[in-house]
Formats: sequence, structure tokens, C-alpha cells
Amino acid sequence: MSRGPSSRGSLTRNIVGSTTAVAALAVLLTGLVTWQTAAHGAEQREREQLTRQATVLSRVPDLSPLLFNGAQALGGPNGEEFAVLTPDGRVAGAATPALDLASRAELLAGRPVSTMGVLAGQEVLLVGRPGPRGGAVVLTEPYSVVERNTDRIRRSTVLPLVAGLLGAALAGALLARRTARPLVAAARAAHRLADGERGVGAIVDGPREAAEIIRALNVLDASLARSENRQRDFLLSVSHELRTPLTALQGYAEALADGLIEPERLPEVGRILAGETLRLDRFLGDLLDLARLEAEDFRLDTGRTDLSALVAEAAAFWAGPGEGQGVRPRVERAAGPEPAGPEAAGPESTGPEPAGPGSAGPPVLVDTDAFRVRQLIDGLVRNALRVTPAGGDLVLAVRPAAGGGAHLQVRDSGPGLTDDDVRVAFDGGALYERYRATRPVGSGLGLAIAHRLSGLLGGTIRVEGHGPEGGAVFTVTLPPTAG
Repeated sequence: MSRGPSSRGSLTRNIVGSTTAVAALAVLLTGLVTWQTAAHGAEQREREQLTRQATVLSRVPDLSPLLFNGAQALGGPNGEEFAVLTPDGRVAGAATPALDLASRAELLAGRPVSTMGVLAGQEVLLVGRPGPRGGAVVLTEPYSVVERNTDRIRRSTVLPLVAGLLGAALAGALLARRTARPLVAAARAAHRLADGERGVGAIVDGPREAAEIIRALNVLDASLARSENRQRDFLLSVSHELRTPLTALQGYAEALADGLIEPERLPEVGRILAGETLRLDRFLGDLLDLARLEAEDFRLDTGRTDLSALVAEAAAFWAGPGEGQGVRPRVERAAGPEPAGPEAAGPESTGPEPAGPGSAGPPVLVDTDAFRVRQLIDGLVRNALRVTPAGGDLVLAVRPAAGGGAHLQVRDSGPGLTDDDVRVAFDGGALYERYRATRPVGSGLGLAIAHRLSGLLGGTIRVEGHGPEGGAVFTVTLPPTAG
């Protein structure tokens, strides 16, 4: 079961919690290191101080018990004690009990000593320095001094560590606010878009990733607005086109019912009614085709299909309608496989041949749905025939593709398309809106149907504004196996 938004922490809390946890871990590690090194550092400093003092005293020319009487005045509040080791091995001074035999031997051998000892029942630091003429000076200091200094060092680090933890939490809060603010704004903009509002125009702000999200939302906003405007305009146009034949049907039906049509005009009225009915049927058929193609359960009946024969059949079928417009569709066959891509638009071929019996040429075989491919070809030919002038060219081409599959092509000698037309050619109603007042147009859905149908067949369709005949070129690439 998925967790809802209420069960998830906010980004701000997560960032603050994460930065605070990282800072707490850093403080803990720093505290542990400081805790462990404080004692060593304090002890090292006390030993260095004792060493300096012992070195100074060891420079006295005559290391005798008389030195002890003068040096004792150097002892301070740290409880330092002194002892003098004479060259003959005698020891005098308050620190004498702390000096063991091993340390005494080291000093008499001329080697310095820095160790621990016990004096009056407590641990002491013991430092000894041999003199230039034999003998040595020994100084001790209670280890409790080191412990007091260690505690002082440890206490002095608590406040900076706590301040660092609080600073990290504050920095995390500021970072969270800076990071979350643009994301919250992006979420608000997305909700407004989901509610149907357009022109939101969210301000691009924040880190690069957040700014990219906001820019993407703004692009989506503009795209949705354009798409919805095109859909709205298309629906208005379709409504207008449907209303026109309906008005004619209604008017003539009422006139017939009222007996206002003269008997000699009945055949003419019948032809008008049949034409308007056919127009309505074409509109509704295109709308239903588009709806079926968008359905998730759309089914393909695939089988081995000879595209050369299919193109020849289509050309022969459209020869009749084309004859009435002074246009005769022709079939063009390729000499061999052509590569997929833009270079396939104008391949070397055997030349166009008029449609008719025996013009199918060598087979081009793919596994696809022959009925749907024929529907695709018919839609493209219908569009081409509509804009091709009398005496113009309308070419149907088929050729195998390198690696399998095939290219189908429909070219005409009509007015062609601009670069801007090419960009929106497969958007339902886009070209219809542009040219319904200047060119013969259909329902505005034909190219959208062709685009969707090509995708369902596993192929692609592309358009060029002007081809060899001067008009538009539509190229469909089909794979060896449909879908």
C-alpha cells in the first residue's frame, strides 16, 4: 500500500534533520577525539615545562645538595618537587622517593629520563636531566595537575561544539528554506495547471535542479495552452462543418414535408441530400477512426503482406477518382533496398509507372496488417488527390529498407507545405484551420489518423514540404514485423 503525502515528512524537515544529524555526528566525533587527546596534550605540556626547568637547573656547574636549597624556591602551586643526584650516586631532595633504581642508572649514564613515579602515595610526572659534569636534576609534579588541566580543556570545548551544532541546524534550516521554496512554488504551479489554469508563468528560482523543474513546468504550460487552443479551434471548426450539412438536411427535409419542392426538382434535392449525408458520414467516420486508434485494445491482424501488390491495388482504385480530376496515380518501384532515414526520400528507382494491371513489380514482403496499411495509404492518397491540380503528378512509391521492412511514399505536385506546416502537420485540425479558406480540405483528422496508425503498425511517418514533383512528400517506414 502506497504512503500518502501526509505520511511523508516535508523536504524542509528532512533537510534540517539531515544537516542536524550530520552536525551532531561531527560534534560527537570531534568530542570523542578531543576527550581522548586532551589528557595526552595536557600531560605533554606539563612534561615539556618540567623538562625546560630541569634543563636549566642541570646547567649549574656544581650539582650538589646545595642546589636543592636554592632551587626549592622555584616550586609553585603545582606542587613541584626537586631532587639532586650527585655524580657519586647520592640523592637529596623531596622528590628522592620517586626516583627508582632504573631511572637513577639512566641518569648516571648521562641519558635523560621522562617517566611516571609515585611520591607520597600519588602518581607524579618525573623528569630528569643529567648535568655536564655528571649527576642530574630530577623534578616531579603530581599527576592531578594534568587531570585538572585535562578537565579544563574538555570543558572549554563543550561550548564551541554546542555552538557548532546549533550553527549547523540553523544552516540546515536556511538551506532547506532556499531549496524547498522553489519546489513548493513549482508544486503550486503544477496544481494550478492540473486545475485547468493556463499562463501560470512560475518564476525560475532556486538551485539549478529546482530551476530546471520550474522551466519544464513553464514549457509544459505553454505547450498545453497551444494544444488546447488548437483543440478548441478544431472542435469549433468541426462543429461548424457538421452544422452546415445538418442545416441543409433540415431545411430540405422541412421543405419536402411542407410540399414546397416542385416534383421536377426532386432528383436534384435527392442528390443534394445524398451529398450532404456523405459529407456527414465522412466526418463521423474520421472521428470514429481516430477514437478507435486511441483505444488500448486496438487489434492488428498481421500476416505476410506484399506491399508492392498493395500499393498497386491502391493506385488502381484511386485511378477512377483521379480521372475525374485529371490526375492519374502512378506507381514507382525501387531497384533495391534503401537505407532508413531522410536519405530514403528520393531513392534511385525504376521510374513511375501508371497504375493498372501488372504494375505491382517485384514483391516487397513484410509481416503487417494489410487492411490497416491500405487504410493508411488511402488516407494519404485522398489528401494528395485533394490538392493535386489537373494534369499534375501523384506518385505512390514502395521499396524495401536495408535490414528489413519497407518504405511507402506518397508524393504530389500540389502547393506543398511550409516549414511551420511540417512541424504541426500531424496535429489534428492544424492544417485544416490554416487552409480551409484557401485550399480544398477534408475533416482535418486524416494526417492525425495516419500518424497514429503508423505508430500502431510499429513504424514511423514523416513529411517533407516539397519533393521531386513540387508538392508534399509523406514517407511511411514499416518494420519487418508490425507492432
